[in-house]
Amino acid sequence: MCLAMPMKVVEINEDEGIGELGGVRRKVSFQLLDKVEIGNYVLVHAGFAIAVVDEDDARETIDAMDEACIDG
Repeated sequence: MCLAMPMKVVEINEDEGIGELGGVRRKVSFQLLDKVEIGNYVLVHAGFAIAVVDEDDARETIDAMDEACIDG
C-alpha cells in the first residue's frame, strides 16, 4: 500500500524545501511540481511532493488521520 501525506510547505530552497505535519518537519523535493509557494499544502510520497492540494481537503485528511490514531 502506498500512502501520500498532506504537508504544509514552510520553507523553499529551489527544487526542495521543508514540509510540516503535526509539528514534524521533513525535507521535501518539489521537482515534480511546477509551482509551490510557502503556505501551500502538498501531498508527499517518498519525500517527493506529488500534488498541491486545497487547504480544506488537507485539513480534513489530517483530522481523519488524527482520529484514526487516537487510542481509545
